[in-house]
Amino acid sequence: MLLSNFERRSWPRSVDDGEWNFYWASPHSVKQIFNPENNMRLADHQVLNHFPNHYELTRKDLMVKNLKRYKKELERVNAERAAESGCEAADVDLECIPTTFILPSDYSLFAEEFRKQEHQGKQMWIMKPVSGSRGIGIFIISRLSQVRKWDSSRLAQGATPKPNYVVSRYIADPLLIGGKKFDLRIYVLVLSYRPLKVYTYRKGFARFCSENYTNEGSEMDND
Repeated sequence: MLLSNFERRSWPRSVDDGEWNFYWASPHSVKQIFNPENNMRLADHQVLNHFPNHYELTRKDLMVKNLKRYKKELERVNAERAAESGCEAADVDLECIPTTFILPSDYSLFAEEFRKQEHQGKQMWIMKPVSGSRGIGIFIISRLSQVRKWDSSRLAQGATPKPNYVVSRYIADPLLIGGKKFDLRIYVLVLSYRPLKVYTYRKGFARFCSENYTNEGSEMDND
């Protein structure tokens, strides 16, 4: 435990307000203590073990919201620069981010987008709980009826309330190595966002699927 380590190393356990260098607390406590309304600000020599609003990037629904805000900000900046130069504003295309909606609040928008693409053939979308992890609760859909079935089950009388989900267009042609999907786990330490200061651990690892990738409908549950 942290305190026992402090004691064993003869480090001070507590200091007067404002004189500390490192503050260790749960995410909830950090959020409460360093709420903007409390007017608490970190000095240059002070470090927290959690950023007060880290969930704005780590929760999938809030990340979607902030990415959309970022796109609007880029569009605004482009429009201002175009007006100053007398040129036409360039389009903002964050092509690395698939089309994404938050369900159930964005269901109408999602259904409209889904129907727009029906003429192009079979679609694949991936649904994820907004605050899940380790792949739990993720599934792939190809029909709107599957979303309606999901919504009915989450609202069923007596059922345990299910979290909101994000639904994103599935990347049907991912980068493969040897025909297999993979991901990379890289460890980083973020010290600050403004300015952005990040240390990357020089070692990481790659995880590979045991079977070759296919987007055939019969293999959707194995994706």
